[in-house]
Amino acid sequence: RGMRVIIDFVMNHTSDQHPWFQESRKDPDGPYGDYYVWADDDKQFQDARIIFVDTEASNWTYDPVRKQYFWHRFFSHQPDLNYENPAVQEEMISALKFWLDLGIDGFRLDAVPYLYQEEGTNCENLPATHAFLKRVRKEIDAQYPDTVVLAEANQWPEDVVDYFGDFASGGDECHMAFHFPVMPRIFMAVRRESRYPVSEILAKTPAIPSGCQWGIFLRNHDELTLEMVTDEERDYMYAEYA
Repeated sequence: RGMRVIIDFVMNHTSDQHPWFQESRKDPDGPYGDYYVWADDDKQFQDARIIFVDTEASNWTYDPVRKQYFWHRFFSHQPDLNYENPAVQEEMISALKFWLDLGIDGFRLDAVPYLYQEEGTNCENLPATHAFLKRVRKEIDAQYPDTVVLAEANQWPEDVVDYFGDFASGGDECHMAFHFPVMPRIFMAVRRESRYPVSEILAKTPAIPSGCQWGIFLRNHDELTLEMVTDEERDYMYAEYA
């Protein structure tokens, strides 16, 4: 039928039940000891926001087995991988190639803004993250040239545009990126019977490299997120749809 299959690929974290994490918590000096971000206290990276404020009080959780804290940008059962460890980078490259060898046509790279941490920053969209994505793209292009890589970065377009990579080359990171602010404004446009909620945000969207494209979507598993709207727009959506 000419169908192409793109799968979700979670780069940022694993389950706390994953064998890597179980080995990491049991044996700090073992081969998986540095696969996650561990610390003796929960004081680092205080400028990083808590994403799931309804359920998580901190981005750090204490592990009674290892007797240290581990870092997680999402739920406490989803510990973040340590991309400062070259072995973790190699594991991710290997996992991508595993699926491509099975015939997968591309990936939705989940939660890509949070791969690295740096003190004094919000730990999002860091240069090291973009450097790793450039490496991913280079390796995929060399061996699997028909693959599409899509960034899932729930950020404003002026930040997401960097995930396309270098303008001069036509883009050397992700081929596509979701445009999250368009999605709630589609619902606003339908309710108001007006194109302006959509046309206004598109007019504010930065230019992108010639070989790239925005992914415009109506709904996905994140449902109708209202993070990428103004306070006034959020109040309107609650009043009309809640």
